[in-house]
Amino acid sequence: MDLHEKIKTVPSNPGVYLYKNAEGEVIYVGKAKNLRARVRSYFVEGASDNAKTGSLLREAVDIEYIVVGNEREALALENNLIKQKKPRYNILLRDDKTYPYVKLTAERYPRVYVTRKLRKDGGTYFGPYFPANLAYRIVDLIHRSFLIPSCKIDLTREHPRPCLQFYIKRCLGPCVKDLTTPELYSEAVRDVRLLLEGKPTELSGSLRERMERAAEEMQFEMAAKYRDLIVTVEQLHEKQRMASAEGDDIDVISYHFENHLMAVNLFHMRGGKVLDRREFFWEDLGELETAVGFEVGEFFSALLKQLYLDAPYVPQTIYVPVEFEDREALEELLGEKRGARVHIDVPQRGDKRSLIDLVGNNAKQSYDQRFRVMKPRDDVMKSVLQDVFLLPELPTRIECFDISHIQGTETVASMVVWEEGRMKNPDYRKFLIRTVEGIDDFKSMHEVVTRRYKRLLEEQKPLPSLVLIDGGLGQLHAAARALEELGLASQPVASIAKREEILYLFGQEDEPIVLDRHSPVLLLIQQIRDEAHRFAITFHRKRREMRDHATELRDVPGIGELTTRRLLQHFGSLHAVKQANYAALTSVVNSKQAESILEFFRSTEQGGG
Repeated sequence: MDLHEKIKTVPSNPGVYLYKNAEGEVIYVGKAKNLRARVRSYFVEGASDNAKTGSLLREAVDIEYIVVGNEREALALENNLIKQKKPRYNILLRDDKTYPYVKLTAERYPRVYVTRKLRKDGGTYFGPYFPANLAYRIVDLIHRSFLIPSCKIDLTREHPRPCLQFYIKRCLGPCVKDLTTPELYSEAVRDVRLLLEGKPTELSGSLRERMERAAEEMQFEMAAKYRDLIVTVEQLHEKQRMASAEGDDIDVISYHFENHLMAVNLFHMRGGKVLDRREFFWEDLGELETAVGFEVGEFFSALLKQLYLDAPYVPQTIYVPVEFEDREALEELLGEKRGARVHIDVPQRGDKRSLIDLVGNNAKQSYDQRFRVMKPRDDVMKSVLQDVFLLPELPTRIECFDISHIQGTETVASMVVWEEGRMKNPDYRKFLIRTVEGIDDFKSMHEVVTRRYKRLLEEQKPLPSLVLIDGGLGQLHAAARALEELGLASQPVASIAKREEILYLFGQEDEPIVLDRHSPVLLLIQQIRDEAHRFAITFHRKRREMRDHATELRDVPGIGELTTRRLLQHFGSLHAVKQANYAALTSVVNSKQAESILEFFRSTEQGGG
């Protein structure tokens, strides 16, 4: 049955339709209150040479449909199918970031840390949090107050000594025998769970009982600790209560569209304040315009469905710049999800319209920065770096390592430094590999990272915001193992894999970071990585040249390794040694050696002639 014949069998019910190409790939997913009328409309438009459906109908050879009970069910199913199939002619959400959650792991000794992906792994996820740094502040509070760690150390086995976090009183030390007990650790985990579940009254009551019991047993230091925890929990609850009383939860969305390119900004307003902003970009809308047409209303309909239908939290009100067909049905569906009425409003005047205009102006700035290649401000870049690498605070310094060897010879390493928005050449370092025989990038990386940060610890110098490794998971794990052995298990460390340009964050390797190729952060990370590679290659070539030159000089009778090194250091190159006269040579070597050098190169030149 050809496509036209099949369309005659489509029913008039609400549902979802899927166009397929000759390879059986789904190329477009749509929804309709009346499937037959909607699908037939494509061919009416196509017959009138309307460009809106031209490319789609030329490529489509088959259609499938799924009948549902009502328009709300069609909206939800359409959204799920678009996310599953990723059809090339649908508007697909390309997010610059996802919001962080706080994860409490399901282990014998649970850990708590920030993550951006929800997984069915037995762990408990709390969030999402925005601004994003709120998640980090909460985890930091948990480290300081409840001593539950977020390190990547293997807690299924015992270790000989704890890491730095134990000594600065931010961890109970479950990795070392007898530093804590399962009962004490479980109690701390229960407290953390109550805090994250938003049950401050129950948590405060439990802490107060323990405080009074400790005081009765004359454990005054422990009682003071519980007293301080009660104050912290109650202060946090009071801040949250005051913020929630100040105003409604509102999301405001607007856009800038030009030359088939679009930038969208989404402002999250909570309690009357803008807490965070998200940016979205589309670069291929020209193809969609040709294939299925591009209407801003349809675009926002698709965007809102993908943004909110699967989101853990839906705000009370969403302001959008344009009206769209299924707005009321989407309001009902989101209201069911939220458990309360959700308003999707299109403000036309007054303060609400001013908010739309404000967000639209910011979208224009995002457009210019993305598509007109404007350099982002340093504070913006730091904020995005913090967001991408899950750093506890804004980064000020990144140290990047690379291992270099050419054709299996003379392995060396380099370290370059990015600090406060620029490369800091005076802090660059070169390393000769001392303990590794043959070529082994992993062991070489382990040696270099160990030497670098052992020295920083001995000199009591601050650690970088991020250790960046040029390489894949093998190099990343070698570096992380070196840091762990130095007691620096909480030091953020990541790698950038060659070719794929994928970022891996240690401890979350199963969640690789794939940034848009235009992302300023990716371009910065590539710049730092390329500089480390350039510095390592330059050092390697210099070492190889010195080795080759040294080999030639050691062929001179009476000239050994130490004299060769002295000559090259003094004259700077083999060519300069060859050009030196007797007087110049005798300032470095004795007269007999000088004569030997002159005679050797004179005979070599004559033999070559």
